[in-house]
Amino acid sequence: MVHSPSPDIDVPDVSVHEYLFGGLDPAALDDAALIDGTSGAVTTYRQLLGQVDRFAGALAARGLGVGDVIAVLCPNVPAFATVFHGILRAGATATTINSLYTPEEIAAQLEDAGARWLVTVTPLLPGASAAADRLGIPAEQVVVLDGAPGHPSLADLLGEGRTAPDVSFDPATHVAVLPYSSGTTGLPKGVMLTHRNLVANVAQCRATIGLAEGDRVLAVLPFFHIYGMTVLLNFALRQRAALVTMPRFDLAEFLRIVSEHRATWLFVAPPIAVALAKHPMVDEFDLSSVKVVFSGAAPLDGALAELVASRLGCTVCQGYGMTETSPVTHVIPVDRTDLDRSSIGVLLPSTEARIVDPESGDDVQVPDDGTASAPGELLIRGPQVMAGYLNRPDATADMLDPDGWLHTGDVATVTADGVFRIVDRLKELIKYKGYQVAPAVLEAVLLGHPAIADAAVIGTLDADGQEVPKAFVVVQAGQSLDEESVMSFVAEHVAPHEKVRVVEFIEQVPKSASGKILRKDLRAREAAARG
Repeated sequence: MVHSPSPDIDVPDVSVHEYLFGGLDPAALDDAALIDGTSGAVTTYRQLLGQVDRFAGALAARGLGVGDVIAVLCPNVPAFATVFHGILRAGATATTINSLYTPEEIAAQLEDAGARWLVTVTPLLPGASAAADRLGIPAEQVVVLDGAPGHPSLADLLGEGRTAPDVSFDPATHVAVLPYSSGTTGLPKGVMLTHRNLVANVAQCRATIGLAEGDRVLAVLPFFHIYGMTVLLNFALRQRAALVTMPRFDLAEFLRIVSEHRATWLFVAPPIAVALAKHPMVDEFDLSSVKVVFSGAAPLDGALAELVASRLGCTVCQGYGMTETSPVTHVIPVDRTDLDRSSIGVLLPSTEARIVDPESGDDVQVPDDGTASAPGELLIRGPQVMAGYLNRPDATADMLDPDGWLHTGDVATVTADGVFRIVDRLKELIKYKGYQVAPAVLEAVLLGHPAIADAAVIGTLDADGQEVPKAFVVVQAGQSLDEESVMSFVAEHVAPHEKVRVVEFIEQVPKSASGKILRKDLRAREAAARG
């Protein structure tokens, strides 16, 4: 067992709202909490707190509170913070939905989460309305933040001027958020994260990551994703930093906002790091304000990290985590210049890990000479580990053992100094540009094509070394297909990040005697083809 090199922390027994805002210094009330990167409009901490309270009051007036689930389908705009924290302030549970989801996917999450209210914005209203109609959710329960006929708006709800309700719940057991994750395999499942889980992870980040009051943080990573939710929307606000929001990534706009708003911290996923390292446009902007580029959501190559650090003259770090761990478990602290940038660093405070042989389940021995251990599956235990999957005791038991160890499905090594490196993945989940892509979802779509007899999906590497979904397709006898038609068919049924990017036609999908797809055989085929 490996313990964090940092001392354990005390996790306050309070709600997310109380932890983030309860100790706010009155002198900081008029500091910027959120800055709209597009327009430059500023929301102060005083304004944010007032909006959160009034939004919570409006929800309570509609009978919403503890036991209710409210869905949020919204890009990164300042109002997201009002809605998200207003939901938690009212004692309700927020389920955040990927802004790229199709109406079918939105409806599936609404139904599974038990959400009967949905908050969205005009550009996403067509998909939101289609999903709501499918489930019989009336228009008056679909809040359109920027206003749309027949729907309540944010201005309407805040304009009621209601006070926040008095709510009571146990932070250790009350579910604050329900983000969706495929876990180690299968279809997306609701991850039950309690107030204590989220408070713990922010407290752990505060003790390890060097973000400080007065920093300006570019918020391009989506708030609906656990990385953006915890590290930006919660941690950065707790640190009294200012969040500069971007509704979607565009390199030129990204660079303009960093330059004009003098962002000091950039939390990114590896594809953005690739652009920062290689794209000629970067030289056209003044990025001298950037102190730290922190990467997560997918593995960052060490050589790429060095390129970014050299080009921007900044520190580059990375971390590791999962939706099921709120999400952060490992980081490279800013002051640990001795750590290899391709490692995921060290454990956060109050976090334990094991590296186990996936066949025997025995703990892998860690050499005393400073070299890395043999690889094994990474197991995590700590206060940030989820309560379980919503209505899925079977999946919870597969992921979380009775002693509280969460099986990540990732293969890692560790040194005697407690430095971890991810070297492979047991799980099937594909990470495309930081987004989770479940092979089972794409396989179900592919099998809906009348000319496809069988299909399997794995991750493969593109020219930049980033993982993309690849489909192996068996064509029905007497039918003909080409790569483009397969990709177009899938694109019609899934979100943009879930598209199949590569297609290979094969005679037969390798399967076990029980009918399970042998993805390791397909991955071996890929490795052989790459030489």
